[in-house]
Amino acid sequence: MIHITSISNPRLAQAFIDYMATQGIHLTMRPTNEPPLVELWLEDDSQLSRVEEELRHFAHDPLNERYQAASWQTGKSVSFKYHNNLNLSTLKSQSGPLTIAITLLCILIYCWIAMADIPDVMNGLAWPANSDQYLELWRWISPALLHFSLTHLLFNLVLWWYFGSQVEQKIGSGKLFEITIVSAIFSGWAQSLFSGSHFGGLSGVVYALLGYVWLTGEMSPKRGISAPRGLIAVSVIWLLVGYFDLFSLNIANAAHVAGLIIGLMMGLWDNLRKQKNQKMPNKPQ
Repeated sequence: MIHITSISNPRLAQAFIDYMATQGIHLTMRPTNEPPLVELWLEDDSQLSRVEEELRHFAHDPLNERYQAASWQTGKSVSFKYHNNLNLSTLKSQSGPLTIAITLLCILIYCWIAMADIPDVMNGLAWPANSDQYLELWRWISPALLHFSLTHLLFNLVLWWYFGSQVEQKIGSGKLFEITIVSAIFSGWAQSLFSGSHFGGLSGVVYALLGYVWLTGEMSPKRGISAPRGLIAVSVIWLLVGYFDLFSLNIANAAHVAGLIIGLMMGLWDNLRKQKNQKMPNKPQ
């Protein structure tokens, strides 16, 4: 047997199993030590390429009616216990230390902004305004932690948690740290070319994670991270809204585009390198 993937929703996992059964492929679901996460295992290794192809389609549209229809056909139900996802313990179990740390930092800095004058905060955390501030290294990262409205903060943190926790849980805290630092610097630099040093927001990092997660889901679905196509479409539309200024919002367009570009580039590099390493024959002992 071979491990195919891990899915955080047992109901959806069972629907995929039922659909594959209608295709003559038998998968087994196993619980893990981190419920509601479950593992899918394939009995016949020769069917791996077909399962991976179907898994790509499933990751893009898990609620497609063909999967639900397959469950109705087989008449199977899931015997796992389900937990309410909207509680602190579940959020903590499905996150990692870096995901939580950045979330708390953003909240604390937002509270600081709310209690103090914005100029005071910006004086200490804004992007380097001149050569005298270049050696204040935190300034190359800290603008990503600045948010100037509750809506701005919540929107970014929800997406940060959604994408960041996937990367941290499936690939590791080191990779999430790398993407965060690189995209914060790159998107901040791009935005500074258009708006000077006074800007803020985690959205450049979020767009980098979106690009990285989406491309990884397309190229290496076995790594267990993906971005729904609907969310990708909404994000691209929001990118266009910023450039057309349809709602008179002050949007960091350059940071969004730069973040998306760097995320795609990092995703392409990592996945091509991983595929190359997998194809290399093992050296004789």
